[in-house]
Parts: sequence; C-alpha cells; structure tokens
Amino acid sequence: MDSPHSLSLLLGLAIGLVFGVTAQITKFCFYRGLKQHWEHQQGVQLHSFFFALCVALVGTQLSAALGWIDLNPSIYRSPTFSWLLLPLGGVVFGYGMALANGCGARALVRLGEGNLRSLVVLGSLGITALTTLTGLLAPVRHTLQVSTTVQLPHSSLSHLPWSWLWIGLLVVLLLGYVWRAPTTPTRNRDLFGAAIIGLLIVLGWLSTGWWAADPFDPQPLSSLSFVVPVGQSIQYSMLATGMEAKFAVVVVLGLVLGSLCSALVRRRFQWEGFTTTPQLVRAVLGGALMGIGGVFAVGCTIGQGLSGISTLAYSSMLSLACITLGAWLHQRLHSRP
Repeated sequence: MDSPHSLSLLLGLAIGLVFGVTAQITKFCFYRGLKQHWEHQQGVQLHSFFFALCVALVGTQLSAALGWIDLNPSIYRSPTFSWLLLPLGGVVFGYGMALANGCGARALVRLGEGNLRSLVVLGSLGITALTTLTGLLAPVRHTLQVSTTVQLPHSSLSHLPWSWLWIGLLVVLLLGYVWRAPTTPTRNRDLFGAAIIGLLIVLGWLSTGWWAADPFDPQPLSSLSFVVPVGQSIQYSMLATGMEAKFAVVVVLGLVLGSLCSALVRRRFQWEGFTTTPQLVRAVLGGALMGIGGVFAVGCTIGQGLSGISTLAYSSMLSLACITLGAWLHQRLHSRP
C-alpha cells in the first residue's frame, strides 16, 4: 500500500469481511446468549461470547507485553469517567438492544441477510449516536459529563501488583465457563467462530496501533465497535467527497458485505420487513436508545464488552455489567408467563 492510511483501510475491510462471514454463520450475539440463559434454552451463544472475550484478552495483553501496541492511549483506559453517564448509558443501551432484538453488530449482520428491519434499527442508531456525540444533544451530554466526571488513580487491572496473576485467574474463570457449554449440534462451530471474532479484536488493535500507525499523521488507537462507527458510515455515505474514510467505517462496510456474501453462498438471504406497527416502533426506539446509550457508555457489547475489556479497563467491565442489567430489565418488564 502507498500509505499507512490506505493500509488501515485495507485491513479494516478485511477484518469486517471476516467478522461478517463468521457472525452470519454462527449467529454470534451477546443478547441472544442472554435470552437463552434467562429462558433456560439449550445454546452456547453466551459461552461463545465469553470465549471470544478470552481470546481477545489473551491476544491483546500478549501484544502489549511484546511491545507491539501501547494500550494506554485507548479511549477505554481513560483515567476519568462519568459516574452517571457510563452506567446510565449501559442500562439504556441494554434496554434498547433488547427492544431491537440485538446490538448494532447483529443488526449489520442481519442487514446483509436481507432483513430490512435492521436497516431501520441502524438508521435510528447511527443518527442518534451522532446527535448525542456532536449534534443537538451534545451540549446536554457534555454538561452532564463535566459535572459528574471522577478521576481514577488507575484505569485498568494491569496496574495491580502481580497483574499477570490476575489476568491468568480471569482467563481460567472464562475458560471454566466456556467448558460448561452444553453439547449441541453447532457447539464446536460456534466456539471456533467465537475464537475468530476474538482474534479480530486483536487484529483491530494491531492494525491501528502498529501495522498502519503513521507517526506523521497519528490516528486514534482503536479496535472494533459499532455505535459511533455506524453513524460515521451514514455520514460518509453522504459526504464521501468531502471527508476521509476511516478504519471504523470500512469495518462496518466489510461486515455487511461479508454477511451478504455468506448469506448468498449458504442460501440464507431473504428479504424481510415489518408485519406490524409495534415492530416498527420497537426498531426505531431500540435503535435510538442504543445510539444514545452507546455514546454515554462509550461503546456497545463489542466495543466495551470485547475491545474494552481486552484492555482490562475497569470502566469497560462496569459498562458491560450495566448493558446486561438493561437487557434484564427489559426481560423482566416484557416477559410473558
């Protein structure tokens, strides 16, 4: 490639394609795993998510230990966070995720499969995310953030004494849970797909922090996330001649294309739309809550749950817990006996 920026776009597109194919085949979805657990269904989706987290954690920390990347500049390791917005955003995102029946990444996969309901979810998510980040709601968000921000002495588990011992303990706990995954016809396939997704998180860090790093034009260190990048993709589709493509935007594009190709090859592509008005309302509202909550919480189930926790950031662990709480609240309020 003729420049680090071009290389980052190529790497982002490749990562997105592999993510889309893998998630379409395995139906990788954190919310689906939660539902299976709460409703006592036979499935390994939740185990797959935590296996992906385990692989992402080990790979990311090993890359940092070898000096390939420095995780401290990442947004997840910020020494400050809002004690109000981050947990509130997690709960709001989780509730919206349940309303929309999946997070932003799952909606992108479904869009590639021909699900037009996901197009509405993504449009609502992307617009509200940018509205909250830089648009009409930005002053309100900024005011709340400034007035509720606290300073942490340390931002991640890596600052603890004997940090590798704690990391090893966390990995053992995750693998112990994964080992208990029930035996299903797709168990091995789903866990293998989860390992691939975990590796893609590591490749995301290496792409932006090492292979495509440009000392003359520094880019933010990042891996995979699907809240603000969805909004940026919508924005880029309208302003491509006046703005530069970013790593996150091509990841989103690659994800949809990967899912589309996989669905066509496997003959799983099928146009789907809304059959009732309540479905449309849930899609719009769920996407909006995920957009607002995702900006408040600085990420989603992939951004905070996999990319963030792979840096061992305390705020990411809190965010994922609050996302789970939000989804559980929806389950409690809307479940039928």
